Order: sequence, then C-alpha cells, then structure tokens
Amino acid sequence: IELGHEVGQLEEYLPADIHGIKNDDGSVRQPGIRIGIKATKWNGIWFDLPGDQFNHSDAHVLVKVGTGRDHLFAYFKKISVFKDKVLQKGKDIGLLSESEADSLYDSLPTFKPIPAYICGFASVQDEYTELDYKGKKGRKNYTITEWRGSIKPGDLEGISRILEIEGKITFEGIGTFSHDKGYLFNAGSLRWQKNDWDELIKLL
Repeated sequence: IELGHEVGQLEEYLPADIHGIKNDDGSVRQPGIRIGIKATKWNGIWFDLPGDQFNHSDAHVLVKVGTGRDHLFAYFKKISVFKDKVLQKGKDIGLLSESEADSLYDSLPTFKPIPAYICGFASVQDEYTELDYKGKKGRKNYTITEWRGSIKPGDLEGISRILEIEGKITFEGIGTFSHDKGYLFNAGSLRWQKNDWDELIKLL
C-alpha cells in the first residue's frame, strides 16, 4: 500500500489514509474503498470519531502506538536536528563549548523502533443499534466501559434515566469527550478476526 504523506490540501487527505495499492508488477492503482487510520496512545481504549467523520470513509482502523515522552527528542537526535542545528547554533554564538555540546548530545535518548498494535476496524456498512453500551454502576455514579456505534446529544441523559443513576455518567479511562455527536467504539468492540480483515482486503 501507499500512504498519503505528500504535501497537499487537507481536504484531499481526510477521507482516506491509504492512497494507493501496489500490484504484483509494481504498478499502483487506486484503492477500491476509502480507509481512515487513527492512532491512539498505548493505553487508549476509545476510538472516537467526532461529527460526520465516520461517514467520510468506508472503514476506520484503530492503531495503538507506544510512543513515550522521549520519543520526539530521540527522533530529532537520529536525524541530527539537535547536533546540526540546535547545538551548532549554541556553539556558534559561544554559549556552548565543544565538550558541552557533545555531553548534551550524548544525554539525549536513542531512537528505538516504535511498537504498534492494530486493534481492529469499524465498517460504515455494518449495522449499529442505538445505545449499544455496557458499564458498571457504583453507589451513585455509572462508568461506561464499552460503546459501539453512534453517540448523540442526550444519550447519556437517557442512560441516566433508564438506569436511574443519581450521580454522573463517565467513560472509563477518559471521563468525558470533547463532543457528544459522532461515532464511538471501545477497542474491544472493533472487528479484528482474520475473516474480517480478509473481507476488508478484498474490497481494497
């Protein structure tokens, strides 16, 4: 496959992250469907697609990425940004000696391969029921642990009335989202089995 990393207009890249499929003879063709790819933190459990974003693509893939706090600095070290730009500037204006610059450079973390886990995907063609969720009830509050499908204004209030929740309703691990309209999935509710992927690949 070919990913869309070229310079261009934002609108060109919103519907699909896979822009080309390589054939056995080396030629590249357009994909049969539009696939969006979204990354989350290694400990993330929610696949959040706000607004009408869900309908912009035919399928959405969730990938957990294990980037730590030092990853960006390690990457800059690998491509020599710190040595050739930042530290060199410090030496040029007399703020750093050669040994100080070397010491700072050596103290930067070493770039390592980034672990990634492809959790699964959600297809626009699948059928989704209203308020497809699970959770756990405390003494007063309720924590949603699973969600699969659309979410819209008033859904949480509806759950509160149905379950007679006296306190707050929150989502496990994150509390609340910045929006209340779109599509939401927990990682475990995505399609992930081999036959699911085989079906998706055939459409590509």
